[in-house]
Amino acid sequence: MHLLAAAALRPVELMRLQAAAVTEDTPGHRLDVPPSRDEIARLATTLNDMLARLQAALDRERQFVADAGHELRTPLSLLRTEIELALRHPRDATELHAALVSALEETVRLVQLTEDLLLLARTDRRQGTAPETATVADLEPVLRRVAARLRNGAPDKTVTVDSPAGLTAAVSVDRLERAITNLIHNAQQHGHAPINVIARREDGAIRIEVRDHDPGFPPDFLPRAFDRFTQADTARATTGTGLGLAITAAIARAAGGTYGAANHPDGGAVVWITLPTALM
Repeated sequence: MHLLAAAALRPVELMRLQAAAVTEDTPGHRLDVPPSRDEIARLATTLNDMLARLQAALDRERQFVADAGHELRTPLSLLRTEIELALRHPRDATELHAALVSALEETVRLVQLTEDLLLLARTDRRQGTAPETATVADLEPVLRRVAARLRNGAPDKTVTVDSPAGLTAAVSVDRLERAITNLIHNAQQHGHAPINVIARREDGAIRIEVRDHDPGFPPDFLPRAFDRFTQADTARATTGTGLGLAITAAIARAAGGTYGAANHPDGGAVVWITLPTALM
């Protein structure tokens, strides 16, 4: 009986040894799946699936750190260069002022990028948990306020808002403003006017979409539109970090909503989020 039990457990002991050998330096290692098609084989398959998910998460984390380091390096290098040049040679007040203005611009970019990375890190930690407790946002005044502010910054890009009164969503006002700002700014940077902001009830939730006009997203970019540090080809490329839509997606997820992007049949891109309805 003891020999039979030992023989039956031998595949389990082999899986244990193989699992113990998996480290962060060897995330691609997998367990041998016995050909028996029994519970032990299913256990090995389940453990391999878990290892694959852990490897994917580790790969995403490493890529995020590498991309963040790359994005931080550019403004830091420019900031260092400006300071070194200002100190290397005597300069008059006008030249020093110009150097300080340039250094300030890079510092502002660094602060904004750092805040974006911290926001993404916080929302990552909440994935798989219940939606965060949020205040209730009245959509119409928020949408109009954000649209007016961004319209002033790009007067050639008309922004219209279509939102019925009384729409409320379970999300904090500052998070909502951040998400809508990113959507409109993305449309202003990459699309043609007019830019339409539309909010409505849909399937028990609140849907907010922003549509621009030609040229739209390249079709092969749509599946990656909300990925971090990702920008479309040169037709839609900017000097930004590629974090705007990723942050919008993170805000929607944290509130228990969804997000998506598509090209409109009549031209232009449509990017949307949905948020849980808040009953007043």
